[in-house]
Amino acid sequence: MMPKTPIKLLKISGLILAVCCLLPGCDKGDASKDAEHDQAVRDANARATGSACRQSARALEDCYKMNPDSDRGSIFAGWKDMNDYMRENKIDDVKPAVEAAAASSAASTDTKDKSGSKK
Repeated sequence: MMPKTPIKLLKISGLILAVCCLLPGCDKGDASKDAEHDQAVRDANARATGSACRQSARALEDCYKMNPDSDRGSIFAGWKDMNDYMRENKIDDVKPAVEAAAASSAASTDTKDKSGSKK
């Protein structure tokens, strides 16, 4: 004769499984909460973009042009916050390495063109 405990464990595990399957449906919230969260994320990203533009010595207008889908107000807020922070702490601008490499590459290409060499 089999002990009754495995049957009870099977029933309990089945009940736990059923409850676990129903729980993910409880997490669904209002669409307005999702929209608010998405807007907050977009705002934070735009502020970070503005901050990065200021740190890399980019003009605010250039930052707007490079990120047309971002909110201009948030970009400006991030740019201004970083500007204030850099002034208070006497931090110098950080020149992007990618632009410096592209500029030196373009300069070497121009030098070759002027000397009569082919590309």
